[in-house]
Amino acid sequence: MTLTLSQTDWNELRQQTAQPRYPSLILDDYEVILGLPERLGRGYSRSMELSPGIWLSWSDWELHQDWLLKAPVHDHLVQSLVVLSGAICDEVYPTLGGQRSYFSGSGISPAYTARYERSHRLILVDIHLLPKVLEEFLSGMTGCNTKLLKLLLKRNDWKVSFFPSVTLAMRQVAQQIMTAPFCGTARRLYLQTKVFDLLELQLQPILADQILCYPPPGRKPDTIARIYHAREVLASRLENPPALFDLAQQVGISDRTLQRGFRDVFGTTVIGYLTQQRMKHAEQFLRAGHCTVAEAANRVGYAHLGHFAAGFKQQFGITPSECLAGKHSGR
Repeated sequence: MTLTLSQTDWNELRQQTAQPRYPSLILDDYEVILGLPERLGRGYSRSMELSPGIWLSWSDWELHQDWLLKAPVHDHLVQSLVVLSGAICDEVYPTLGGQRSYFSGSGISPAYTARYERSHRLILVDIHLLPKVLEEFLSGMTGCNTKLLKLLLKRNDWKVSFFPSVTLAMRQVAQQIMTAPFCGTARRLYLQTKVFDLLELQLQPILADQILCYPPPGRKPDTIARIYHAREVLASRLENPPALFDLAQQVGISDRTLQRGFRDVFGTTVIGYLTQQRMKHAEQFLRAGHCTVAEAANRVGYAHLGHFAAGFKQQFGITPSECLAGKHSGR
């Protein structure tokens, strides 16, 4: 049975949980360790304020219970999250872990429900920053401009979120954070450096995106960021994508703005992008040779084999059966 916790329930459970004892862990005086409540599993989180406005934590949990965390609308700091093992699922955001990390600007966060599944070992690194800290950091990075700063640093408006691909470099830095080789002041300085290394790796693709930094005439950076968010949601839910209206609501724009913006930014419609990605994944399944045509179609959300075959041939110039047999694309 899945346990549902409110944010208040979660906070109270953690306060009631005894501090875990791990003789092999050496804690500095600026660090706090919190245990995972026993009814959820076992493990711990280590948290610290590295310097004014910079908070770092990492968690290593073995989950024995399926549970949901329901968070209300709330003020939100700048946040960076990299999941090294396991996954965090959500109805609004793409699944975090594996291929996607999370970077969010400051502002107001919508309500959300995060899902945690038992039998998973969840290892993650979580960073929170005051907006002024990020502003100072971004001022020295190539590609940053006032429009991007306004997009990322908000007060009384909905925050925007990005889901940068997890690279090997990101994983290495996150692991270095969790295995810092020093103690005391030296460790604190080392961790500050690694926090900014991780932020830079996440921000590089955002800063390099010319459409975000220099939006087309008539398109606000905030709207473009929400269109990117919609694309990430679609990419994470190919088998069972949300309806267009529901997708637009999730990312905070109208369905009409979503449709027009998708075409302006990505050169295709929402349905066109969804179809392209479904066929791309289906081709990968078939090339791997571990499933039948029917199974590949089902994995990407097609119940009708005829529709699947027609769409596949239109995109690649060969039929799914020909692809399974090893024939190369005709396009």
